[in-house]
Amino acid sequence: MSADQPTVLVIEDEPAQREVLAYNLEAEGFAVSRAETGDEGLLLVDEQAPDIIVLDWMLPGVSGIEVCRRLKMRPETRRIPIIMLSARSEEVDRVRGLETGADDYVIKPYSVVELMARVRTQLRRIRPSTVGETLEYDDIILDAEAHKVHRGGELLKLGPTEFRLLATFMEKPGRVWSREQLLDRVWGRDIYVDTRTVDVHIGRLRKALTRHGGDDPLRTVRGAGYALG
Repeated sequence: MSADQPTVLVIEDEPAQREVLAYNLEAEGFAVSRAETGDEGLLLVDEQAPDIIVLDWMLPGVSGIEVCRRLKMRPETRRIPIIMLSARSEEVDRVRGLETGADDYVIKPYSVVELMARVRTQLRRIRPSTVGETLEYDDIILDAEAHKVHRGGELLKLGPTEFRLLATFMEKPGRVWSREQLLDRVWGRDIYVDTRTVDVHIGRLRKALTRHGGDDPLRTVRGAGYALG
């Protein structure tokens, strides 16, 4: 998985459906993890913290609706968008799915093209920098498409790693990111990097952000990690 590659967890017990979903998501540029039961899906969420979850309602063991309920009850996972897939087309079922916390509800059989559009919509909401949107925080402006950052009107010189770090922070101001989470998001899971490397690049980012004056917007949370604001 490359550092900028968004991740999707597909929880679907039908092998053919699971592989069709994975194939199309990978064609859209996503890194895909697969689970065939609710229990397995819950474990992978804890291990991998995916950006988006595509979740089938009818699963052996722990049902999709229960998986959704558990994830939305936990502070560390409640913000992960869940797109629920179901053959249940009655309005009462759709309402139940959404009230349980699902961010979207897609009825089977579905159009793969439409489902991919819905996944991109959720991605745009949670990781706008990956779709080229401009992010703003206080007097900092990050232009993801042009790969430029300005603060107080001054152009900042950032290396690619510092740029990805800042984009991560600006997508979720106030969120505390652990070093391990930043390693996954910025460096990628397939690359081994010592957690102390995070501190080095945070130091470089702080220096760049304050080069032309202004307070350091990054906050160190002792024993937890770093946050913007």
